[in-house]
Amino acid sequence: MQIKVSARHGHLSEDHQNQIRQKVDKLLHYFDRITMIDVTVDLADKIHKKVEILVDAEHKHDFVAKDENEDLMVAVDLTVDRIAHQIHKYKEKVQERR
Repeated sequence: MQIKVSARHGHLSEDHQNQIRQKVDKLLHYFDRITMIDVTVDLADKIHKKVEILVDAEHKHDFVAKDENEDLMVAVDLTVDRIAHQIHKYKEKVQERR
């Protein structure tokens, strides 16, 4: 599985990148067929940091979540929670069909 962290309109420190990788790595706990996670942080607005996470999974379309907050790590947490909810909902839907 690949985790790609990128920033628009600014630069993320190595510490922030590692923290983001650790947080999105926990998504494997919910769904083990994840092939790639793409995290994009938009730093264009000095007050609000925008975070977008794209999760590519086998046999499924991409999961996408966006959020923004004044604190970068809070925005990452909110976005990871949204993705986790989408994955959980998808897994329930698949399991009910069987």
